[in-house]
Amino acid sequence: MVLPETPRSKHSSILVSRKGLPALFFTSAKTLSSSSSFASSPTPSSPIPFSPVHRLPASAVEENIANAEAIITKWDPNSSSLTKVIHLFHYNHRNEAKEFLQRVNDLRRAMHFLISEHSTSDKLVLAQNLMRMAMSRLEKEFYQILSATHDRLDPESVSGKYSDSSSTYDAEENDIASEEESSKISGKSISDVEKASALAMSDLKAIADCMVSSGYGKECVKIYKLIRKSIVDEALYLLGVEQYKCAQIQKLSCEALEHMIKKWINAMKTAVKTLFNGEKTLCDHVFSASQRIRQSCFSDITKDGAINLVKFPELLAKRKTLPEKIFPLLEVYEVLSYLWPEIDLIFNSESSSAIKMQALTSLQRLGESVCTILSDFESTIQKDSTKAPIEGGGVHPLTQTVMNYISSLADYSGILSEIVAESPPKAGSTQLPESYFESPTSDDSLAPAVSTRLAWLILVLLCKLDIKAEVYKDRSLFYLFMANNLQFVIEKVCTSRLRLLLGEDWVFKHATKVIQYASNYETIAWGNVFSSLPEKIPPELSPEAAKDYLKGFNTSFEEAYNRQRSCIVQDEKLRDELKTSIGMNLIPAYRELYQRCLEMFGRDKKLRLLLKFSPEDLGNYLSDLFHGTGASDRSLVTSLRGQMPR
Repeated sequence: MVLPETPRSKHSSILVSRKGLPALFFTSAKTLSSSSSFASSPTPSSPIPFSPVHRLPASAVEENIANAEAIITKWDPNSSSLTKVIHLFHYNHRNEAKEFLQRVNDLRRAMHFLISEHSTSDKLVLAQNLMRMAMSRLEKEFYQILSATHDRLDPESVSGKYSDSSSTYDAEENDIASEEESSKISGKSISDVEKASALAMSDLKAIADCMVSSGYGKECVKIYKLIRKSIVDEALYLLGVEQYKCAQIQKLSCEALEHMIKKWINAMKTAVKTLFNGEKTLCDHVFSASQRIRQSCFSDITKDGAINLVKFPELLAKRKTLPEKIFPLLEVYEVLSYLWPEIDLIFNSESSSAIKMQALTSLQRLGESVCTILSDFESTIQKDSTKAPIEGGGVHPLTQTVMNYISSLADYSGILSEIVAESPPKAGSTQLPESYFESPTSDDSLAPAVSTRLAWLILVLLCKLDIKAEVYKDRSLFYLFMANNLQFVIEKVCTSRLRLLLGEDWVFKHATKVIQYASNYETIAWGNVFSSLPEKIPPELSPEAAKDYLKGFNTSFEEAYNRQRSCIVQDEKLRDELKTSIGMNLIPAYRELYQRCLEMFGRDKKLRLLLKFSPEDLGNYLSDLFHGTGASDRSLVTSLRGQMPR
């Protein structure tokens, strides 16, 4: 029966819609030209391999040649018979295919004997012609199997069964039949696609073994490379892989580059884990008889595509990048680093070593680029030249920008630790006190190298904030500014992965500094108010002394409140703690004075005018603090002057 060829391009398009992208890793729209002829008798690429000659009776030699002649001439691809257009390795002729291969092997042994014993025999000439005819048939069969089953050759599904180089054609078919029988017993059926894939791999290996051992390996490999390389190239194209060029990447917009990086990441993962890995499995199985052939063959098929893929990160690293563009680089580095063990395993031969070297070079260049960006970022912090004071001693934009950036870097701590381990910051290189340069301790000891580097960047920021705080003429705002900004830093650390990297000791140490800054602010901003009240009211308080205390308190409180009402404390917890602390130092002492004066003044309206504030008033006014100027319309000078106490 003549089996019609399935149109490959049509079949490929159907496969895309039905199975999706993964099936295409072993599908190719490119095939050898249909005009390719197998009619001409191929010339062996190397002499028939010599093997030890076993003494054979003349009758046995003649019998081997005669048996081989019968089946080889039957399947002569140049004959006019039906066998010219049908396939020897079709399932209807599997027994005959086995016999064909066996007779070719017998013929080869007979040729070895004749070359050694009867090199001028006419039988040797006949045997040589038969061998060329057999190789022509096997070459055609090899091509046909590769072309017709390219969509079903999924090496990953059968790699476990066909990795043994010592397996034979009969043994492989028996294994398939045995598994099919076992599957029926267990109630699990082998799909037709899996069975066809397994048989195709078995047939390809059997033909390759026969052709290589007969000295026709070059012809076999040429066909295999041509078809399988076109499949690999097409698969990469369908994954969106381009021919990456440095000039092109340099000119891309940020949005276009991000899109290209996303496509590269997806393509890289799929190519390494599925495409290249599966192709190696298939190549190792088909050419298991020759390590040299399978290594060079696999390398030639995948080298162009693999080199192009793993070179992309190196080209990306050459692009001038702003600090915020470090994250795509880290993502690319992370993917390449993650896939490196598999790259090292798949491309483990000398012929494919260039791929591994390029992958390592790309990792190195990416790492250097990341370190350069971090150094530039540190320099940017130090060179920030904004001098305008932040209203109310609030959080500086530089603090927000830097801490948002550093907390995002912490999400890549594992990869960053690998990168910066070889290039830690040097104490003194930034003119900071050497005593500040300490490696933070982390409870989990996560990524110590990156912990040190990120702690250093935060220290650079804090030192810069010390300088920026000097613009405040009011010393109380200096300390409030430092408290606000350090509290923001701590909050960012505690709500991100930075807490694990820097450790609880770091948090405690800097939280203590916030408390000290807040205390210094309170002392300077409210010290006059506190000191205007007696530490202890004497039992015999005179009216004159009472009036002096009240006048001093009223003046100092009005001045302090009107100055501090424009202050801002962004962190709610710090704001409440400051209000509570001021209130505890102020209200109890004032309440005692207020009660004594209220009793002493009695109904004297003139004296009672000195009692401008009740203790409750103080609490209300303090509650309005640290929200900024627009938070309250209260003005002690305009709204309280002349107001009677409650």
